[in-house]
Amino acid sequence: MRSHYCGAINESHVDQEVTLYGWVHRRRDHGGVIFLDLRDREGIAQIVVDPDTEESFATAERIRNEFVVQVKGRIRRRPEGTTNKDMPTGAVEVLGKDVVILNVAATPPFPLDDYVDVGEDTRLKYRFMDLRRPDMLNKLRFRSKVTSYIRNFLDGQGFMDVETPILTRATPEGARDYLVPSRTHAGSFFALPQSPQLFKQMLMVSGVDRYYQIAKCFRDEDLRADRQPEFTQIDIECSFIDENTLMNIMEEMVREMFHDLLDVKFSPFLRIPYSEAMEKYGSDKPDLRIPLEFTDVADLVAPVDFKVFSGPANDEKGRVVALRVPNGASISRKQIDLYTKYVSIYGAKGLAWIKVNELEKGAEGLQSPIVKFLGEDVAMAIMTRLGAQNGDIVFFGADKAKIVNEAIGALRVKLGEDLALYTCKWAPCWVIDFPMFEETNDGGLTAIHHPFTSPACTPEELEAAPEKALSQAYDMVLNGTELGGGSIRIHDGAMQKTVFRILGIEDEEAQEKFGFLLDALRFGCPPHGGLAFGLDRLVMLMTESQSIREVIAFPKNQSASCMLTQAPGLVDNKQLKELSISVRKPVKEEK
Repeated sequence: MRSHYCGAINESHVDQEVTLYGWVHRRRDHGGVIFLDLRDREGIAQIVVDPDTEESFATAERIRNEFVVQVKGRIRRRPEGTTNKDMPTGAVEVLGKDVVILNVAATPPFPLDDYVDVGEDTRLKYRFMDLRRPDMLNKLRFRSKVTSYIRNFLDGQGFMDVETPILTRATPEGARDYLVPSRTHAGSFFALPQSPQLFKQMLMVSGVDRYYQIAKCFRDEDLRADRQPEFTQIDIECSFIDENTLMNIMEEMVREMFHDLLDVKFSPFLRIPYSEAMEKYGSDKPDLRIPLEFTDVADLVAPVDFKVFSGPANDEKGRVVALRVPNGASISRKQIDLYTKYVSIYGAKGLAWIKVNELEKGAEGLQSPIVKFLGEDVAMAIMTRLGAQNGDIVFFGADKAKIVNEAIGALRVKLGEDLALYTCKWAPCWVIDFPMFEETNDGGLTAIHHPFTSPACTPEELEAAPEKALSQAYDMVLNGTELGGGSIRIHDGAMQKTVFRILGIEDEEAQEKFGFLLDALRFGCPPHGGLAFGLDRLVMLMTESQSIREVIAFPKNQSASCMLTQAPGLVDNKQLKELSISVRKPVKEEK
């Protein structure tokens, strides 16, 4: 069969007889000599077929792009002046003596060039063709290297690879579950796991001590560039460990992986408290490549008559911030209007701004429709606090703190991209000291991570002031993307019941939903903690892809459909009857 991959031949193989297999990437007829670019997963080899080999030449004449062929021949150096330095195989070619068509191919639905512009749904429908492109194959190859690297690292650290169930029960993980009806238990349902969280905690109770799994997880949620209904998670859990030790192990793994696979050297990761991240960047996953920071100015604008600013400044749940953009005064009014529309996506009602033209002239040197409402003293006090200079522009956010953080935080990232403000290519960090809970719209509390995260206080202190409690949670962030998140877990039954009560889960409900966990905590559960990385996001960043769909072999599209298999699909009545299910057609809304 095959003696070499197409992309593996070079000058060291000159005069060797080889057998190659692959797809015809391109066929060229040059005045009686036929050239075939033969492609496999490792690259492209140039095949030369001349009329002296009559049968093979006749075969080559019938070949078209994407035909599957076998070529036997001899490797020789390319004639002087015809080498291709851009190809690894560009110094040699194969003189084809025996060419066999193994299978013909219809005309491809799109050209298989790296930079072809074709609709994503078309690419996903013909994914088996799209994956033939070298760019796509290289991403899958790199993904394989990442998973191999992680397995080797964790094996070397004493972690054990253990599989956990796919069919489980619904648990509160923050998103909707995918449900699977049970035929043998009519009316009951399994849930596909949003994560192996509870099972890996059970493994710690069992004495596994150090666990990992590259696990499939499922969440029925709205999709974005970095989200899929099914995704792959690098799941990790350890016993008898504190958060610093665990974070150090995970940081070592990521630093060594970037160094070995990308030749990128990271300094020790910054550790930023959640409160600082929100204060400076309005985000718990800050992009530290961008040198812009929030400055709170609520105290300066609280006395003014301008209610747009003074209202939020005097509201305990409000926030007023300024974002200074050095040398940003050249931003046009049209672009400012586009930024105003952009922040409205995040709930902002507008976007105030001031251009700093001639600071030495005081308020007269400031260009903005809001300066007259602030007054010269307040306007200049803001400029002083910001350290503003001529040529700068200052954007403002004034609203509920959540809206300001999201809107101006997104604007900060947008400005960094649009104005090429990045100070480096890679900027990793840890975000630590997360609050235990956040307030819901109805005034209740919900866990910021999940209800099994350990608070950094006693049960009594937690119950007395849950809204002030910090958790032992930590997120690894790279370039504004959360790579992974984790925490030290609750290993004490009394603390777990306290957290459930604060979340409104009473004892009866807790026993019904989490009885197995509460039982396990009674039988000698060790202190433990863990972390889960999003493998798809990690590979997306490392390959500089725009979406995780580019690094998944067979992803869903943005409506959570598989264009290749046309899933989800209808099920016949016989199957529904076996599952004790009847389907109710959706009621059409009246116009």
